[in-house]
Amino acid sequence: MLKRFATSAAIIAALALPVAAFAQGATSFYVVQDLKTKKCIVVDKKPDATEATIVGSADTTYKTKAEAETAMKAAKACTTS
Repeated sequence: MLKRFATSAAIIAALALPVAAFAQGATSFYVVQDLKTKKCIVVDKKPDATEATIVGSADTTYKTKAEAETAMKAAKACTTS
C-alpha cells in the first residue's frame, strides 16, 4: 500500500513540475513610466500606451522582477534630478 502511494506521488510530482516551470517562464516584466506622474514602476503586463510607456524599446522585457528593478534604477528616464 505504501509503495503504491509513493509511486502515485512520484508520478503526480513529475507531471506537475514541468507545468509550474512553464508558468514561471512565461512571465515577463516591464519597466514603465506613468505619463502623468513620470514615476517608473515594474509591471508584469504590457502597459496601455495611453497611461504608461515602456522605458527603453517597446519590446524590452525582463525575465525576473529583480532584473527589471535593476534596469529601472539605471534608466535615465527613471532617475530624478
